Amino acid sequence: MRRSLVIVGAGPRGTGILERIGANAAELYGGSGLDIHLVDPYPPGGGRIWRHDQSPLLWMNSQAQDVTMFTDETVQVTGPVLPGPALDEWSGLDGRTFVSRRDQSRYLGWVYEKAVAGLPRDTVVRHHRRRAVRVTGERTGRQEVWLEDVETPLTADLVILTQGHLDAELDEEQAQLAAYAERNGLVHLPPDFTADTDLSRIAPGEPVLVRGFGLAFVDLMVLLTEGRGGRYEGETYLPSGREPVLYVGSRRGVPYHSKIGYDWTGERPPLPRYLGPAEIDELLARPEGHDFRRDVWPLIEKELGFAHYHRLFTGHPERTRAAWADFDEKYAACPPGSPELDALVASTVPDPADRLDLTALDHPLAGVRHTSYEALQDGLRGYITDDLTRRHDPGHSPDLAVFLGLLSVYGQLMRLGDVGEWWHGFFSYLASGPPGPRLRQLLALSRAGIVRFLGADVRVTAEDGVFRAQSPTLPGQVTEARALVEARLPQPTVARTRDPLLRALYAEGVAVTEAGLLAVDPADGRVLDRAGVPHPRRFALGPHTDARGAGAFTRPRTNSPSFRQNDATARAVLDFLRTT
Repeated sequence: MRRSLVIVGAGPRGTGILERIGANAAELYGGSGLDIHLVDPYPPGGGRIWRHDQSPLLWMNSQAQDVTMFTDETVQVTGPVLPGPALDEWSGLDGRTFVSRRDQSRYLGWVYEKAVAGLPRDTVVRHHRRRAVRVTGERTGRQEVWLEDVETPLTADLVILTQGHLDAELDEEQAQLAAYAERNGLVHLPPDFTADTDLSRIAPGEPVLVRGFGLAFVDLMVLLTEGRGGRYEGETYLPSGREPVLYVGSRRGVPYHSKIGYDWTGERPPLPRYLGPAEIDELLARPEGHDFRRDVWPLIEKELGFAHYHRLFTGHPERTRAAWADFDEKYAACPPGSPELDALVASTVPDPADRLDLTALDHPLAGVRHTSYEALQDGLRGYITDDLTRRHDPGHSPDLAVFLGLLSVYGQLMRLGDVGEWWHGFFSYLASGPPGPRLRQLLALSRAGIVRFLGADVRVTAEDGVFRAQSPTLPGQVTEARALVEARLPQPTVARTRDPLLRALYAEGVAVTEAGLLAVDPADGRVLDRAGVPHPRRFALGPHTDARGAGAFTRPRTNSPSFRQNDATARAVLDFLRTT
């Protein structure tokens, strides 16, 4: 009998699994044929998020040189390393270009075709352009994957769930806001993938409250300005007259930090130093478990501080008062966040601007109060301008060292499972912000009055037939609008997902984390039940699981956690098919 595998989700993660199956098949699989069924209503390679059918105005959030789908010599996998071109090498584009998502879609489509070509010759791949709605079958037998509007299921020895970002039912607050909007004839757009949001409901000239200042906001900004016919001439935005007026705020009240606009030179910080495999082993071995804030965050803080000061002392020694070796020895002896550490830094780093303060970074408007609307707009434009200047100045290269530290930390934390939403937001805020040109566009839109800033800790209420927003950054100011957009992706909780297959698994008793993520075995991605027992025939990878990596594709030469996950899962799949 030919063996068979169903992969639900044919985007970058599913494509990466295919590539690793092909890479490992010669060693692990000697079977007589393999049928692979890809189930996804969207095209293989790009999937939903990276499909070609979206606005050409939308960019990737990474430079072309920082995007690859291929393993390299840094990736610590058991299977073979099979190098391939990064996006810039494949496309011939300048590596510093922030390419369109359509360009990335073409790259991912090519990677998919290459991955299929790399499978054993007796492998047959079939793409089913439908949604999977249920998976059934005993633990000891073949699995059945039911497709929407199809009476007969696909049968398979194994199933891998790689659906990627998920739509979600509204939480209690969003449901109340949506109901209020319905009763009062308002517009409420809940968390969603911005390219799929119906923005036609937002009228030209209409004031719109926007809650969220991350990457979803940047997409919204683009689609409601250039997407409606506006254009830029230098530093000036020329409106089409079809734009709404966007009043934007969030918890921090500022956009994510700009992408860094210079290359690394000189010695890299030797990472990991304070949060590596040994520290993760110790945390996992604790019988009482571990708490993120109490046990993990201090190690992250120490690791990021090490990266920052290593670069400052070795790359900019004129701004320090000690030799690196002396500082390093004393730094190692100081507990994270301790008065001793503060005293060490104060005595050896004279300029406070050269000191790393993660709390201040996370709360950039803490204590900031403006007395007028105009002062708030000027203040935020000044903040964004300063951020752009700093992130493009190699004189501030400790920022790039912290970025490298964040990548290292993310790779280590993958083994701890679900560490909570705060960390992922903090990581994205520092390490995954928008391209510099997008922030320059934001400044132009602010000067044109198309985008207006609300401040930090924005509170939105629904009363008197309108939505109202207030922020302590501008005490007493109340902004009213008849439209509210939640500019962020839905939380990937299994309990509230609109994915019928995952909802069914949740009802049947799969394990979920406190934050609602699907719990999987960190070793190979097998789905766990609520007794902690892995299902022998079901695997899951991606942002809806507690083994989510930093993304389905990644920077070259960074020992990608996602690639390591893909390899481990592919090898477990092939071993099962060969031996069972």
